[in-house]
Amino acid sequence: MRPVATDFSAEINQLRATFDSIRAVTDVEGLRATIADLSDKAADPYLWDDPDAGQAITSKLSHAQTDLGRVEKMGERIDDLAALVQLGQEEVGDDAVAFLEDAEAELTSIRKALSELEVRTLLAGPYDQREAVVTIRAGAGGVDAADFAEMLMRMYLRWAERHGYPTQVLDTSYAEEAGLKSATFEVKAPYAYGTLSVEGGTHRLVRISPFDNQGRRQTSFAAVEVVPLIEQTDHIEIPENEIKVDVFRSSGPGGQSVNTTDSAVRMTHIPTGTVVSMQNEKSQIQNRAAALRVLQSRLLVLRQKEETAEKRALAGDVKASWGDQMRSYVLQPYQMVKDLRTEYESGNTAAIFDGEIDDFIDAGIRWRKNQESEAA
Repeated sequence: MRPVATDFSAEINQLRATFDSIRAVTDVEGLRATIADLSDKAADPYLWDDPDAGQAITSKLSHAQTDLGRVEKMGERIDDLAALVQLGQEEVGDDAVAFLEDAEAELTSIRKALSELEVRTLLAGPYDQREAVVTIRAGAGGVDAADFAEMLMRMYLRWAERHGYPTQVLDTSYAEEAGLKSATFEVKAPYAYGTLSVEGGTHRLVRISPFDNQGRRQTSFAAVEVVPLIEQTDHIEIPENEIKVDVFRSSGPGGQSVNTTDSAVRMTHIPTGTVVSMQNEKSQIQNRAAALRVLQSRLLVLRQKEETAEKRALAGDVKASWGDQMRSYVLQPYQMVKDLRTEYESGNTAAIFDGEIDDFIDAGIRWRKNQESEAA
């Protein structure tokens, strides 16, 4: 066995310092008070008279308990690591080395988990705690762009699945040959918006096109939009005379009819030109409600952007914080995914398209925080 040269005392002190700062930002006592309040509401025998309200309360309670458990568990892990190191230092020979090698492996694991926990504390925006509505649209690149849009949708749905986050697909508009013209889905988990908002922007794919019989390399683009899910407290009122509603029949891939009634809804906000389509629910009433919810969410973000732009203008700072093209996925002539803002990159393209994008998201959240600090 090899000797272990890690300075565990210094490493554990650093872990504790980082953990203490995370614990302070997390407001553990406030979180306990929230859990107590939600627990009282969840015990109300009339809670499920309103299923939506019941689901919202129990979901918030579950996630609050998870957040508290994550913080408390981290403190326990650091204490256990210190105990393991002490055991190794009290032993001699191979037993001592074995204990300290186990401690070194646990130290690496805790560092990673602590980094992930630290990223959560950076999500302090006004809507970061919200659930998210994600829309993906094919851009330039023809059928390859439509196929790329479908690849991105699968990537985000797999990411949500890996984390146990429920999702609901609200709308899918299929392209004629393959892939998607656009798709909209919800990610139903606290902080989904704050987490996924760094994914918004233009994504670029470079590969040998599977749709080109000459095997040429093709560059295609897709746009990702992430908005926070609207809540009743947001007060986004839209006068009826500002909305145009069109109804049409839902359809599936290749134009195949999946509905014989006009249940799909297209809703247009006339003043801003914002358009939302919904066709995945079974009734026109359900699609109309879903479309209004997403429209309100987009108008909420639009209002936030206008307020931010006004504040920057008053402060004399109009420096842009996000560029249009934010990430490149290169499959040919080499394998590489690179974020153009953070410079973070990975050569494991298959894993990324299978939803392993946490490192990109974490780097994006840290980058955004740095940008905000520099602009302050």
